[in-house]
Amino acid sequence: MIGKKIGELEIGQKEFVQKTISETDIYLYAGITGDLNPAHINEEYAKNTFFKGRIAHGMLTAGLISAVVGMRLPGPGAIYMAQELKFTAPVRIGDTIKAEGEVIELIQEKNIAVIKTTCTNQDGTVVLTGTATVKPPK
Repeated sequence: MIGKKIGELEIGQKEFVQKTISETDIYLYAGITGDLNPAHINEEYAKNTFFKGRIAHGMLTAGLISAVVGMRLPGPGAIYMAQELKFTAPVRIGDTIKAEGEVIELIQEKNIAVIKTTCTNQDGTVVLTGTATVKPPK
């Protein structure tokens, strides 16, 4: 399985993955990373926060972008070089997140693709924006 090479990419090309965030996802992410922030895992604590309830880890949401880069655009064999992120709205248990990548720049001589990254929830609310810099497979 090999992803798209630099010559197979075009400006404006898009791909996405979609996932409904479960309570299990949040607990597994907390356990894997050690991020046990009570805003994510303790409802009693979280209901007294700015968000009035538990939210998913921001980096759990950002991980869906990694799935786009690693599996769809460019896909298998791509190497992540950088990711700029801005979290714009909370993600809650039960939200269905669409993570989308769009090629916005190609630097052929360096084998680099710049991809605009956006995550939206089921209501169309943007929850994350950013830019990924990747090396497509050779």
